[in-house]
Amino acid sequence: MTHKTLLQLKQQADTLTLEEQLKLIAYLAEKARQTQPTIKPQQKWSEIRGLVSAPVFGEDAQTWVSRTRQEADEHR
Repeated sequence: MTHKTLLQLKQQADTLTLEEQLKLIAYLAEKARQTQPTIKPQQKWSEIRGLVSAPVFGEDAQTWVSRTRQEADEHR
């Protein structure tokens, strides 16, 4: 779809009544839902907590924080 066509559609939508706009929204939403593959919902942190054993990258978290802070101080 070209930019010009999209602009024309928007202008035409502006002329619709509220009821017609809502019908158009419902139609477009249903059309998008049918054409899009099912989107898997994102996992919550509480669901994935504990899946990786610590330390993941071979360094304790507190050690990493202390080291990066020290490195930042040295670069100032």
